[in-house]
Formats: sequence, structure tokens, C-alpha cells
Amino acid sequence: VVTRDDVEESLKAVFQFVKDKEQLLQDLHSQIEETKKIIVEKQRERDYWLEYKNVGSKIHAEKISSLEKDIAEVKYELEKTEEYYREALKVVREENQKLFDRHMKLLSEEALKNAVGYLDKHCRREIEENEWLKEEVKIYRKAHSDLEASVQLLEEENTSLVAKLIDIKLQHLRV
Repeated sequence: VVTRDDVEESLKAVFQFVKDKEQLLQDLHSQIEETKKIIVEKQRERDYWLEYKNVGSKIHAEKISSLEKDIAEVKYELEKTEEYYREALKVVREENQKLFDRHMKLLSEEALKNAVGYLDKHCRREIEENEWLKEEVKIYRKAHSDLEASVQLLEEENTSLVAKLIDIKLQHLRV
């Protein structure tokens, strides 16, 4: 014998079971929708990367290659410019040194003239004679070096003549 309460409880249990199954079905539908959204998003991402692989990567590879060439050209130009400025700096330094030397020479000559201007006549005459003596020493040194060269040539010539004479005497002795 089944009572009305048993039927109601059984119906409530079936109703609850159906309700739970509908809730489970609704949860599964929502999970399916979320999964579909994720799949669509992943599909878009996959399509993007395939497009990049097929087209974009080539473009970027060309850009990278172009940039590397530009870097190489810039480095080359930098080296050329650096060398040019190094040479220009060297020339300017040499020119500055020449100007400095010339300026110092002029200053020393001016200082010498000023110093001579303050000397008495006797000292000036000694300085002038000293300059004359310096010129004479230069002339004698040049003459001395010329004479030394002449003497050396004569000694070499005499040495060769003596060697020939000895050779001739040896030939006569053999004969």
C-alpha cells in the first residue's frame, strides 16, 4: 500500500531529481558556451599566428635585414668620420705646434732685442762679435766636415792602391 505522502515524497524526489538534472544541464550548457568562446578566441589567435608565420614574419625578417644593413652602414660611416676627425685633429695639432714654435721664436727674438736695447755699447759690441764668431764656427765646421770626407776618400783610395800594389808584387814573386 502506497500512501499519498509516499507518492508526494516520490514526486518531490523525482521533481528534485529533474530539477537537479536541469540545473546540471544548464551548467553544462554554460560550460559549453565558455568552452566555445575559448575555442573561438584560440582559433583567432591561431589564425593570427598563422598569418604572421606566412606573411608577417617575412615582413619582419625584411625589416630586420634592412635595419642590420643600416646599422652596418652607420658603423662604416662612423669609422670613416672618426678617422677623418682623427686626421684633422692631428693636422690641427701640428699646425698649432708650428704656430706656437714660431710665436715662441718671435718672442725670444723680441726679448733678445729688448735685452740688447738695455745693454751698454760695449756689451752690444761683444754680442755682435759673438754672433760673428758663431757664423765663423759654422763655416769652419762645414770646412772641417768636408775635409774629413776628403781624407776618408783619399784613405780608401790609398788602401785600394796599396792592395793592388801588394797583389802586383805577389804576382811578380810568383813569376
